[in-house]
Amino acid sequence: MVEHPPDRPLLVFDGDCPFCRTWVDRWRQITGDRADYIAYQELGERFPDIPRESFAAAVQLILPGARVFSGAHAVFQLLALVPGKNALVWLCDQVPGFRPITETVYTLIARHRPLGYRITKCFWGVPIEPERSRYATWLFLRLLGLIYLIAFSSFGVQAAGLIGSRGISPLTDYLDTGRQYFGIARFWNMPTLFWLQGSDVMIRTVWIAGATLSALMVAGVNLRSVRIAVFVLYLSLVVAGQEFMGYQWDALLLKAGFLAIFLGSSTLIVKLFRWLLFRLMLLSGAVKLLSHDLAWRSFTALPVHYETQPLPTPLAWYFHQLPAWFQPFSVGFVFFVELIVPFLILAPRRLRIWAAALITLLQILIALTGNYAFFNLLTVALCLFLLDDAFVRRFLPNAITRRISRAIPDGSARIWVRRSCVVVYALILFVSGFEMMGMFSGVHWKPAEKLVAAIAPLEIVNTYGLFAVMTTTRPEIIIEGSSDGDTWLPYEFKYKPGELHRRPPWVAPHQPRLDWQMWFAALSNYRSNPWILQFMGRLLEGSPEVLGLLRSNPFPEGPPRYLRATLYQYHFTDPDQKGDTGDSWRREPRGEYVPVISLRSQSE
Repeated sequence: MVEHPPDRPLLVFDGDCPFCRTWVDRWRQITGDRADYIAYQELGERFPDIPRESFAAAVQLILPGARVFSGAHAVFQLLALVPGKNALVWLCDQVPGFRPITETVYTLIARHRPLGYRITKCFWGVPIEPERSRYATWLFLRLLGLIYLIAFSSFGVQAAGLIGSRGISPLTDYLDTGRQYFGIARFWNMPTLFWLQGSDVMIRTVWIAGATLSALMVAGVNLRSVRIAVFVLYLSLVVAGQEFMGYQWDALLLKAGFLAIFLGSSTLIVKLFRWLLFRLMLLSGAVKLLSHDLAWRSFTALPVHYETQPLPTPLAWYFHQLPAWFQPFSVGFVFFVELIVPFLILAPRRLRIWAAALITLLQILIALTGNYAFFNLLTVALCLFLLDDAFVRRFLPNAITRRISRAIPDGSARIWVRRSCVVVYALILFVSGFEMMGMFSGVHWKPAEKLVAAIAPLEIVNTYGLFAVMTTTRPEIIIEGSSDGDTWLPYEFKYKPGELHRRPPWVAPHQPRLDWQMWFAALSNYRSNPWILQFMGRLLEGSPEVLGLLRSNPFPEGPPRYLRATLYQYHFTDPDQKGDTGDSWRREPRGEYVPVISLRSQSE
């Protein structure tokens, strides 16, 4: 207590200490005009009740009610002057042991302030800038619009052949099955606008509407209603797309799109984006170890991966030929970025910048060797939330920064929106935290599992893990047709390996979803992939929508009478073989995949 308290909260600090001045400047930015600050060297004899040694040892917060707080508790009380920042005071008052631990840490830092200043300068930078993300938000929303545009357009041009009325897996049949199985619960378990109508016209309407609204986002239309609409439209396509829309990047786009609905309303959403990136990267690395896969554990996965991944790029052949010493080094880099770097995402600002750089580098390397649709671009876009305004504005012209400041409010929103952000923050942290705990420890809690299952159809939370078990061989299905049962001609796909001389293509960010599904189908048998018989049935019918998904039709005069599917084992050629033949691939037959079928055998 002091005899003559100030009229407003007053923080007294050591003005000769650079470390103290740096953090006091940061607290002043946070509290604004809610408190006054003064160096104890300028106090004179104003507060004789407090020994001068106390001012030199720790900050002192003097309140108008004459109460005095010192050290860590003074900082917590100071920050609590700002609405919504009283959590640390609550922990001090309610959690046993929290206050003495924080005071011990504060004392330790206070005794080593020169070191603390160097650490601050290294990890945060001096002066410490306010942690704002308006520029990242502005850039991300445009990138998200571009990714949505790619996703809608890429699927849209294939939709008729995949889920149209004359496609491989007709949407109307799928909806009828869902209606019979779920009844009224279908609206939650299969959330899609196609319950209104599942026609080909409706399919075109949904993807064209999604692409149009996405283009508005790219152009800078920053309306929450537009972000809600594109999320709902893409969720509708993911549900309707069945096996053709079940990829991790589709789910990742929905999660990012859902969070983007609330972007600009609360800093909590920026933290959720970082949490999303943290989980994506950490779990992608963790599953490789938790699977006990020998290829990953022996650091031999990547040289195999270049050859066996679904759709290699032209550079994958060259990476496959790299020296043996390079290959384990590249696997080590993957583990470093996926298992160590994610923790930098949750670290101070300068470490977050390094995390963004390393994750972006990994995504570039992945994109150079494999066609993974928009996954790499979306992951890099998420890295924007690791870069605060102080960093980003160095690379933007002043005209753009002024435009962004007007377009993106700094966390201002209606009260109901801010409260919704708190609910979303708590829900996602709880559900995703529970899922991670279950993955690493095997501990499961039934109430939480029920909540996870309840929100699962919305695709807003899930675990991640690409290539947990490395595929070490490359089986390929070659589909052939015949009009007489003697002469067989192959159907060539647009992008997956077929003819040996065709080198792997560049196709990302477009995703040829039939080509991808053929890769998965080759890893098992046709009984586990009933859609492939439906696909072959459409070829026997001569469906133009399905034929449009292929590179060529060997039967332009009319569909063949018979079809068969043969399994081959594909390998990259080595430099000598490529030099002699010009082929990128070599193959050996592995037997029958689907026996000879005809329309009659299909109907039987």
